[in-house]
Amino acid sequence: MTNSVSDTISSTQTELEKLVADLRGLLSSKDLDSVPEIKVLRQRLDDGMHNVRDAAVHAAQEAARQAKDAARAADRYAHDEPWRVAGAAMAVGALVGFLLARR
Repeated sequence: MTNSVSDTISSTQTELEKLVADLRGLLSSKDLDSVPEIKVLRQRLDDGMHNVRDAAVHAAQEAARQAKDAARAADRYAHDEPWRVAGAAMAVGALVGFLLARR
């Protein structure tokens, strides 16, 4: 689960970096150097990209932390209530077996 989230974030980040590179390419024209707003726009673009990278890293770390917390909670529950977990697994197995037998 964490791997697919980080893959999605990575591919999104790559696409965003391509977009920013394209924009930087357009804005890097020597003809535009005389326009002061272009320098400000370049700086804002760089700052925005830095903020997006930080947000993506934070989101990936938070998703990984939540996945670990959920796994720990499930592990604790299975250790605290082993008969309940075994009973639930048996019920699910019986249901699957019943459904497969009807085919």
